[in-house]
Amino acid sequence: MLLVKYSIFAAFSISVNLAFQFLSFKLYTGFGSLYLGMFVGTLSGLVAKYFLDKKWIFYHVTAGKSDDAKKFALYSLMGVFTTMIFWGTEIIFDYLVPIHNAKYIGAILGLTIGYVIKYNLDKKYVFVEGGKSQ
Repeated sequence: MLLVKYSIFAAFSISVNLAFQFLSFKLYTGFGSLYLGMFVGTLSGLVAKYFLDKKWIFYHVTAGKSDDAKKFALYSLMGVFTTMIFWGTEIIFDYLVPIHNAKYIGAILGLTIGYVIKYNLDKKYVFVEGGKSQ
């Protein structure tokens, strides 16, 4: 059941990410628009995924707003490596695959790979109780 829930939440977060990228591309098409869109999408997907993972995957209850902010910062830090995978894949697809909007295919692939890795990082380092992973 955990795999099904995590997959649904990952698909939802990918959709949020791509929707915000799409809106970003509609609002701005100038220099660096791909990078701006990826950044906007990443932030929106990150926030959505954090709250879903915290509550419904790891069943973590924070001890207040300060604790929640620290947990979110650590969750974000664990996402740096996986974000590099996602961004790199999207950029490669955008520049090398001769299909209109190939960047979205790269984004989906990169995010999927990243979320598999991120689950394991979060389980081991972010959502732990008493120093042990759940």
